[in-house]
Amino acid sequence: MPETARKIKIEDQVEDFIRNSSNSYRLCTTCGGPAIVPVGMSMPKESDITTKIGENTLHISRVQARYIRQVEMGMLRGYLNYCKRKGIEEC
Repeated sequence: MPETARKIKIEDQVEDFIRNSSNSYRLCTTCGGPAIVPVGMSMPKESDITTKIGENTLHISRVQARYIRQVEMGMLRGYLNYCKRKGIEEC
């Protein structure tokens, strides 16, 4: 598992998902808690912590970085459910 500069672990499944995607992602704050979404849905901020995963980047909100110790697949659940509802194949 890679770690960001602030020692936040990233689950292998998340790393694989981002590496195999055509997008960079951002872990941001939502009303349902921390969520990982494509940068087109939540633009990165200068204050984000970033880590390179393959050709893509994972941007972690500095707000979330204070509270999490690990980036988990559950944080992608909302986005994946959105893709399923919309019939989007490549998520």
